[in-house]
Amino acid sequence: MKRIAVYPGSFDPVTVGHLDVIRRASKLFDELIVLVSKNIMKSNESFTPQERVSMITRVTTDLPNVRVDLSGGLLVDYVRDVHAIAIVKGLRAVSDFEYEFQMALLNKALNPEYETMFMMTNTKYSYISSSMVKELAGFHGDLTGLVPCEIIETIEEKYK
Repeated sequence: MKRIAVYPGSFDPVTVGHLDVIRRASKLFDELIVLVSKNIMKSNESFTPQERVSMITRVTTDLPNVRVDLSGGLLVDYVRDVHAIAIVKGLRAVSDFEYEFQMALLNKALNPEYETMFMMTNTKYSYISSSMVKELAGFHGDLTGLVPCEIIETIEEKYK
């Protein structure tokens, strides 16, 4: 049986921290699905879901067991539909853990078959967030080292 995991997030845009989690998680599963999902609590999206899928696809071409998908529904429904066994969540700080732990418990209540795996970020990426990247891009700051180099131009174009 194929061991499939889903790494959900808004990825608006994908950062080097996200990519680090993707690379590390892809080594643990036969297939890792990076799921661009709608977060109804976030209203300041800069990139369309399709643009985010495109950016993630571009930066993961060297990872043959990673695919990128899009969903607007419940995560547990998606996980069931793709026959995944785990949900991967990246954590930067204790504040991330509190929120993600509550979400993991909710997902477990909705469907106890799935496990949530928390991956701590590499400390050199712990300060990076998509929100910070967007703010810096809005002021035309240097994004080098914050997002994969393959998508810097795409992000800069959005903020011209």
